[in-house]
Amino acid sequence: MPTGRASGPPPARGVTVNGVEPGTPCWTDLATPGLDEARRFYPELFGWTGEISPEPEAGGYTVFRKDGKAVAGAGPPGTPDQVPVWSTYVATDDADLVATRVEAAGGQVVVSPFDVAQQGRMAVLADPAGAVFSVWQPMAMRGAELYNAPGAMCWNELVTPDPEGAKEFYALVFGWHPEERPAGPVAYTGWRCGARIVAGMLPRAEPMPTDLPAYWAVYFAVEDADATAARAAELGGTILVPPRDNPAGRSAALRDPDGALFSVSTLR
Repeated sequence: MPTGRASGPPPARGVTVNGVEPGTPCWTDLATPGLDEARRFYPELFGWTGEISPEPEAGGYTVFRKDGKAVAGAGPPGTPDQVPVWSTYVATDDADLVATRVEAAGGQVVVSPFDVAQQGRMAVLADPAGAVFSVWQPMAMRGAELYNAPGAMCWNELVTPDPEGAKEFYALVFGWHPEERPAGPVAYTGWRCGARIVAGMLPRAEPMPTDLPAYWAVYFAVEDADATAARAAELGGTILVPPRDNPAGRSAALRDPDGALFSVSTLR
């Protein structure tokens, strides 16, 4: 289960962007069989508006916007038995090369690189511990247009039982450099890509479901983590980890009404 922790300096608060550098988380979306429920729950929770793709092949894929800027997406699951999940997308200039690196580093290509209309090229991948993530090679769609503002993605964090293996894997795949960071009694790792810490890693500190050996957690910034957690429960969600303070702010781990895990954080 998520720990409700965020750490490391993300981009400046409330940044609007048109694209991100390779190796940087750039998008998140939800795969869920409860797409109609997601279109209700998240706009009521975060103040999003939803823009549903008119293309039949998109399966009702919805781009969520905050103040007119794209912040996240939601679509149907890739397979009938897929559990609802929020995915972290990492920007790349060559999705095929990243897929090759993943296999060479001991990971798995879950879905081989493919074009998403004229929007971009993507692949779904997994690290050796089973944490699933995606890569996005942008074309018309560059990624999220707003970060670190209330209702926008603010952090991405790997929770894994094998931090040492992850350090080797992600260095080979993205060129990330692990940096140990102060985060209280639990060891915390920041992933450095160039000049910035772009994501984090936390060792598994509590039991997780057996079908979720490792995972990437997605955090959304909010004005008040306590109020947002309470509101999520009112809307039919579940509070997994109640709001608590950490070096980056105050965070909570939640599930939506269909069980998808996500976290919220009030940034310092």
